[in-house]
Amino acid sequence: MKHPFFSLLALASLASLCGCAVGPDYQRPALPEAKQYAPGDVEARMRADRQLADAELPAQWWTLYQSPALDRLVKDAIAHNPSVPAAQAALRVAAETRAAQQAAFFPTVSASYNGSRQRVAQALASPMSSGVNVFNVSTAQLSVSYTPDLFGLNRRQVESLAAQEQAQRWNVEATYLTLSANVVVAAIDEAGLNAQIEATQQQIDLQTDLLARFRTLRQLGENSELDVAQQESQLATLEASLPALQKQLAQTRDQLKALAGVLPEDSSIAPFRLDELHLPEPLPLTLPSSLVEHRPDVLAAEAQLHSAAADVGVSIANRLPTVTLGVDSWGSTAESLTHLFGAGSGFWTLAGGVSQTVFDGGALQHRSEAARAAYDQAEASYRSTVINAFQNVADALQAVQSDAIAERAAQRQLDTAERLLNIARKQLELGDTSAVAVIQAEQAVQQALAARVQARMARLSDAAALVQALGGGWWNRATPGQPATD
Repeated sequence: MKHPFFSLLALASLASLCGCAVGPDYQRPALPEAKQYAPGDVEARMRADRQLADAELPAQWWTLYQSPALDRLVKDAIAHNPSVPAAQAALRVAAETRAAQQAAFFPTVSASYNGSRQRVAQALASPMSSGVNVFNVSTAQLSVSYTPDLFGLNRRQVESLAAQEQAQRWNVEATYLTLSANVVVAAIDEAGLNAQIEATQQQIDLQTDLLARFRTLRQLGENSELDVAQQESQLATLEASLPALQKQLAQTRDQLKALAGVLPEDSSIAPFRLDELHLPEPLPLTLPSSLVEHRPDVLAAEAQLHSAAADVGVSIANRLPTVTLGVDSWGSTAESLTHLFGAGSGFWTLAGGVSQTVFDGGALQHRSEAARAAYDQAEASYRSTVINAFQNVADALQAVQSDAIAERAAQRQLDTAERLLNIARKQLELGDTSAVAVIQAEQAVQQALAARVQARMARLSDAAALVQALGGGWWNRATPGQPATD
């Protein structure tokens, strides 16, 4: 014959499944209807200049720079940087927390066994049917408790935790994207510093040679001591700038190693050179309508909004009655193990209850209002994240456009400065100009060299910023949830 508890449990389970989940059902916010990222005709001019093209970003977006060394470094960073396993572990925590809450959909069953030997005073009646005062007691029992999810409290809790798990999944994607972008920018910085140091050293060599000429001319009486002193000052200024650049290079090198997950003493990472990093031309630009689908921070903010909506339902369900069903005890007691579960040894107790908070000083109501306020906060945060995402792309586009103009201007400046320096040096040899004019021409070349390197660095770095602002291309990955390193 079926135990009455199981019939009761089946009815309760059916009622739980048929019950409604209180609170608002999550509805995704309306997507912005943006037709372009930047104001005016910025995008049109950049497309006409072949700086942009409507195309998808590759999953391994850093390959756009066509640098095998950079490809290896990014893959090493994703494989060894501690931030990646930390984010993955946080995702596992969220997944296990959600799974633990899902267990509340099922009954809780516990089993126990107790054995004892007892002696009852002769003045008291023995609890045993045999009347003996010294006896053994063996008790085995099973307890079952179940709380039907009549109003969807547990369903909303699971929904909230599942949304938090999804938010953490997007945080993992953001970790991949941020790490790869940091590696690319640090590599560009190192390449630029190497170029600046090389240009500075070349200028030091040229000006050392020029100083020797000035001293020779001074001995011949063709220039003054002031001309020699000014050249010495110019050379000293250049030599003084070199240690600062070398310090920046060493620190950037250490940063690259840290991003790759190795110690500063590691020497396995090859140095980067500016001429080995190729500017992606044209840069791929995804549609504005897809930005909120691709940015990990936007998707994480939306998942947090979903979680906050479910928490409103949890706060409402907490104010409704709670029904508990169970078998407080179901088992057998006997004087020995051999008689356990024998005839007449069984016992059971069915229990059920309903609880409802009658007065709590308004605590549950205030918690419900707090949950609604948290939802409003999450909604505002989501809208802010979306606006910031479009701002990031617009800023990056403006920067990329300005960088192209600045690089062309810096190249023209350098070409002009080098031509003027060559003319000044020839005139100096012929005695048609002063040493001051040569020194001024050298200064112009140095400034132009630095400007060109800075412009190239800015262009390469802002290209990475644009890719990062667009989301990094994770959606084109062959295996979702795994970094694109193959």
